[in-house]
Amino acid sequence: MGYVAVKGGAAAIENAEQFSMIRRAGGASELLKPDQIREQLHFAVDRVMSEGSLYAPELAALAFKQSAGDTLEAAFILRSYRTTLPRLGYGAPMNTDDMRPIRRISAAFKDIPGGQLLGPTPDYTLRLLDFDLQDESPDHTRRMMARLFKDTESIDPLPERFPKVVDMLRREGLLVPRPSAGGNDDRLVDITRQALTFPAPRSAQLQTLARGETGGMLALAYSNMRGYGSVHPVIGELRVGYLPLRYPNPVTGEVETVGDMLVTEAEVISRIGETDGPARFSLGYGLCFGHNETKAIAMAVLDRAVATGEPATPSEDQEFVLTHVDGIESMGFCNHYKLPHYVTFQSELDRLRNIQAGQSKREEIRS
Repeated sequence: MGYVAVKGGAAAIENAEQFSMIRRAGGASELLKPDQIREQLHFAVDRVMSEGSLYAPELAALAFKQSAGDTLEAAFILRSYRTTLPRLGYGAPMNTDDMRPIRRISAAFKDIPGGQLLGPTPDYTLRLLDFDLQDESPDHTRRMMARLFKDTESIDPLPERFPKVVDMLRREGLLVPRPSAGGNDDRLVDITRQALTFPAPRSAQLQTLARGETGGMLALAYSNMRGYGSVHPVIGELRVGYLPLRYPNPVTGEVETVGDMLVTEAEVISRIGETDGPARFSLGYGLCFGHNETKAIAMAVLDRAVATGEPATPSEDQEFVLTHVDGIESMGFCNHYKLPHYVTFQSELDRLRNIQAGQSKREEIRS
């Protein structure tokens, strides 16, 4: 589908852009710096990275500032920038067993190997406004941090690796077998280079969900959990932590660790899976950039939902889900209606007037 380009009014367009800058930065307060956004508004930055499909905290913070806090617009800016970057190659496959978690919980089991690790989260506190933040001072914050970390030297260090909770169920034969990277379809595709075709292999499905818009995915997953579907999930394990990024050395060919990145991983256990063998639980999987637990859980629910053999609801239809979760595409289509549609609307207007005129004439003849 193509749209006629907007022409003319260049001065008005430039002025509109300038007014947008004034709307963002024309107040009396100090201007935000990207490093402040990256450090203090990290949830927003992580969401922009995930939906923009580019792990670059500094650039995501800059896009967030440029968009005045509109995460959809910021993700759009970041993904647009991503298209200008050269593709040097592909990183080596990651094993999330190697994650250095800062948070690790299970809702399925109370006692898990390695223990529950609550980590940084407001989940267990009341959602009340903290008016102390209005006058937050760096000195007070530093004192609180010092008090928090003063006893850390006497605490036993965390283990380097934590076993996966769902592996316990696998060893007992209570979980459906681990699918291949492409599910029933073993093709490994790159959705940034190949258009989606349906039925999509699981690699394309997970890629699409991984960069989907959090709110859109949550809405579809929520509909399934509420009864417009069959997935009632239990979180087998939810992890937030740092994964080592490994890349083949272009000279030696050896795989080397070049850095790490923060990700959120969710594995949800659902009802007894559809299988020809013995009854087993089924599993949904979600993983996204940054710290975004809601998105990872929603992704895992949708991953399980679209595996339903005979879809009965929109959230179980792979094509419906994958073509509607991309926030960049849906925002672009929604906002294109703000562009001039003068010709098409005038055509509809003339058609409606002609119809009404014809109806009036028929009524006069009948009378």
